[in-house]
Amino acid sequence: MNKRSILLGTVAAASLFAIGAGDAGAEVLNDHTEHWKELWGHVLLDIGVIGVVFGLMASYFLVAYRRSRDDQVGSGPKFSFAQSMAWALIPAFVFMADDFYLAASGWKLWNDQRIVPENALEVKLTGRMWSWDFDYGNGKVNTNEDGLVVPQGKPVVMRMKSEDAVHSFFIPEYRIKEDLMPGRVTYLWFYPKSVGEYVFTCTEFCGTNHSNMWGKVKVIPAAEFDAWLNPPAAEEVAAAPAEGEAAMAAEGEAAPAAEAAAPAGH
Repeated sequence: MNKRSILLGTVAAASLFAIGAGDAGAEVLNDHTEHWKELWGHVLLDIGVIGVVFGLMASYFLVAYRRSRDDQVGSGPKFSFAQSMAWALIPAFVFMADDFYLAASGWKLWNDQRIVPENALEVKLTGRMWSWDFDYGNGKVNTNEDGLVVPQGKPVVMRMKSEDAVHSFFIPEYRIKEDLMPGRVTYLWFYPKSVGEYVFTCTEFCGTNHSNMWGKVKVIPAAEFDAWLNPPAAEEVAAAPAEGEAAMAAEGEAAPAAEAAAPAGH
């Protein structure tokens, strides 16, 4: 192998390493909403299978071991200690193994959910009896009647506190919920992928008007959100027509002057 081949191989390897390092360094947003939906589907499947199996077994036992006469008394088989332990532990392991797996998956997913993406939009949420305030940090504050307005395609983190009782902020569409408590700041985050409106509500009973603590998450395109969050100042809005009128007046004055300066035609 000549020196040129070695050099080309080294350059190629370095290039692949650099590409791989760049991909590894890029932040990959992990949307946990779909993972929660999948996990809940597995839980329902697990419950359904166990319910069907036990239902069929119970139905069989009711028919196969029913009493044929009023004075009949049944007698069970005699098991050794090892047989008794086997009949108790093996079925328990078979049916609970998947449950332990689902519990571990849910715990891992919950821990992953606590890691907030670096580029998340931060909104401060204050809960009180019986309303929500959403503070965007630039003077714009929405209530639950206005809704929580967020941009499409950008993660949103809610920094939350309560002024009185314990509340719980829940967005069913994103499978996310967290409690608000006086004297403590809690948080949750979600990723609004699609434009639309999705219900949020309080799931902790907090008094007579608890049912009023609901509203909608309003997901709008990013450009529209930027215009909504940072609207032009009143002076800029007023100056725009004035500038347009001044430009039109200048054009009107320039036209006669150009005609007067032009040489007369023969």
